[in-house]
Amino acid sequence: MAPPVLTSVVPNSGPAAGTNPVTLNGSQFTGATAVTFGSAAALSYSVTSPSTITATVPPGTGTVNVTVRTPAGLSNTVAYTYAPAPSLTTIAPSQGPTSGGTSVVLTGTGLTGATAVTFGSTPATSYTVNSATQITAVAPSGTGAVAVTATTVGGTSGPVFFYYLNAPSLVSVSPTQGPTSGGTSVVLTGAGLTGATAVTFGSTPATSYTVNSATQITAVTPPGTGSVGCTVTGPGGTSNAVIYAYVGAPTLTALSPAQGPTDAGATVTLTGTGLTTTFAVRFGTAPAAFSVLSDTTATAIAPAGPAGSVAVSVTTSGGTSNSLAYQRVAPPAI
Repeated sequence: MAPPVLTSVVPNSGPAAGTNPVTLNGSQFTGATAVTFGSAAALSYSVTSPSTITATVPPGTGTVNVTVRTPAGLSNTVAYTYAPAPSLTTIAPSQGPTSGGTSVVLTGTGLTGATAVTFGSTPATSYTVNSATQITAVAPSGTGAVAVTATTVGGTSGPVFFYYLNAPSLVSVSPTQGPTSGGTSVVLTGAGLTGATAVTFGSTPATSYTVNSATQITAVTPPGTGSVGCTVTGPGGTSNAVIYAYVGAPTLTALSPAQGPTDAGATVTLTGTGLTTTFAVRFGTAPAAFSVLSDTTATAIAPAGPAGSVAVSVTTSGGTSNSLAYQRVAPPAI
């Protein structure tokens, strides 16, 4: 009778803890009296045919020789490798939106041949094993804090944690309008604003911004035109939009009358464009009481001043207008 011949062990690797089943392929297995992995006996084995044995692997380390013994003798050897259990030490970034899609880098050891990466109980959308110490994975959708693990033939790693964050939300922007030239300081109010990574007006980034708290950001508007959606982006995604309006600078085309007394009280009609948001009318540097009648008309009460020409201007949310001359006329001498 010939001794047994061993051709393969399938699979030819497994966890250091053992207890996993393998199939030994070869010939002359009938009456096998022992199956060994290095110096350790298989935890159990069953001769299923003259050419096949099913065995349970004992614990071990490194690469060992597998043999089969029968009354006719000892087989040749084939190699079986005990794979170390994988471990994870870091995940970066460690947070992202509940919608998933965040690309993260997992760092650890023993990651070669990873067969699964999971976020909680959900498989990663995709993953790539870069090396024995690094995996790049795409987070699936989820909520809260979840344990992230990697699985290889050596087992499943301990966890590192990934935190799902809600997208920020906005309630208001104040003021709601400003000049097309930008430069207006606005306050954005909402929720989940901590860690904001971008503030945009339409498609243009804010000139600058400061996160004051989880509910407030102060931002400086960039140049723009028309009405645009203002949004905040953070680790949890991008917020809803609140509307900010860019207002063109006002213009003055006429004063009626264009002259008046040196004392206060004369009513002057200002004609122009973009007067709706007027918040100041000045005669020189002196403020005047005023009323806005329409986008093209306002009236002002001329303040007292010395005889001569004085420049009249209007300031709105869009800026300060050009100036028109108002002539103060001294009363006749008696």
